[in-house]
Amino acid sequence: MSLGTLVVNEIYLSLQGESTFAGIPCVFVRLTACNLRCSYCDTAYAFTEGKRDSIDSIINRISILAEPYRSASIPDQRLPLVELTGGEPLLQRESLTLMQRLADQGFTVLVETSGALDVSRVDSRVRRIMDLKCPSSGECDRNLWTNLKHLRASDEIKFVVGSVEDYEWMKTQITTHALHSICPLLVSWVHPLQPGQRVDSLKVFPSEHRLISRVELVERIIADALPVRFQLQMHKIIWPPDQRSV
Repeated sequence: MSLGTLVVNEIYLSLQGESTFAGIPCVFVRLTACNLRCSYCDTAYAFTEGKRDSIDSIINRISILAEPYRSASIPDQRLPLVELTGGEPLLQRESLTLMQRLADQGFTVLVETSGALDVSRVDSRVRRIMDLKCPSSGECDRNLWTNLKHLRASDEIKFVVGSVEDYEWMKTQITTHALHSICPLLVSWVHPLQPGQRVDSLKVFPSEHRLISRVELVERIIADALPVRFQLQMHKIIWPPDQRSV
């Protein structure tokens, strides 16, 4: 990896579709490459597609997209947000430099990460949205549990639930690790992949698992009084679910 550069899949302005920031304008920087192959991955195109660019150039592109919002703000946030996503952004070490420089410029910076890599070196001003991979992802054994001790109240933990078994596993982790005492907990339902989104390298959904519907997932959350925030992928409701750059 060349110092001062990153391999970028796409940079675009849209609305934040998930997390506690859902609905807020956000510049997304999607970085190339991922070390996981979750069964439900809807951005497999980012595994290999991308071009190398300098951090200076990336920040310039972000600044151009952010210009119309230059004077806009809401309490504790500068608009638009900037989110690094992927792929897995922490695979590229210069992503840490990019996040630091964006925070230095006053941006509210988010990073979406799988939870399989060390998050401790991420700038303390950056809000980390970290997955805990459920069993049906096929990557549950890649969860780096030591990350939990590095999370702060400003971070978020996300579960992507596709089966009854995932739900029960999530409940166990929330209780065992007292996750609700660390930071907000997000729960997403596995949205079925569209034709063309699935690639052969993705893990296979376990045949012994029982699919869970959105309704059943929400009803179980309510019945069990789980301390979580259920979320929809807003961008898949506004635009076609396989549309890029949204």
